[in-house]
This record gives sequence, structure tokens and C-alpha cells, in this order.
Amino acid sequence: MEEQYGGTWRLPTEAEWEYAARGGKKSKGYIYSGSNNWKEVTQKENYAYKPVGKFKPNELGIYDMTGNVYEWCYDYYDEHYYSYSPKDNPMGPTMGEKRVIRGGGRGERKISTVYDRDRRSFNVGFRVVYIPD
Repeated sequence: MEEQYGGTWRLPTEAEWEYAARGGKKSKGYIYSGSNNWKEVTQKENYAYKPVGKFKPNELGIYDMTGNVYEWCYDYYDEHYYSYSPKDNPMGPTMGEKRVIRGGGRGERKISTVYDRDRRSFNVGFRVVYIPD
């Protein structure tokens, strides 16, 4: 993609993912990404995954940050990282055995977990961050 479109493409850090999910500077403080009503942003009754854009977007116009599949983040997991990380835009640990995944859950409040970095699963996908040249 970099050859075709230029710029840099990568997974978001956990902090970037959370900032986007919460609506960035436009955040209204919703419980879920884009709403306090989970039925507006995901589904819980039918556990089939849906194409992107079937539910209401959040304040930044981003779809499906709550529910649907979990999403890989750039960060490796370190349970103590936030005790020593920078307060603004932490980039996460650069080494480890497990990587952070966010989102998923289809109506659940818990939206963060970790997976072994080589694990494959039908319910884990990814988004990318694009940084123009």
C-alpha cells in the first residue's frame, strides 16, 4: 500500500485506538463508541458478524468500534506499562509475547484483552492508521 498510496500504514497503538473509539476531541462521553445505547452501535442477540457500517458511527464518523470483531493494536502487552509510560500518546511496549486487541464484544463493556502474537481467530481483525508523507 505504501508503494501505491505513499505515506506510512500501520496498526494503531492502544492509545490511538481508544482515542478514536471515544470520539477524539468531539467525544460526548458515551459508554459505547457513538452511543449510550448498545443497540445503536452493535448487536447482541445474533452473534453473526456484520459488514462495516451497519450501525451508527461515533462522533468522528468511525463505524463499529464497539461490537463486531476485536482489532489488533500495535502494542505488546505489559500489565505495568501505564505506571511508567508517557501520559500523552503512549506508544506501548515494543516487545513481548502478547499483543493488545480492542473492540469486539457485541454489547459488552469490556473492550480490551490480549492474544498471543501468533494467534489466529475468526473474530479478530484490524484497522490501519495512515500517516501521509
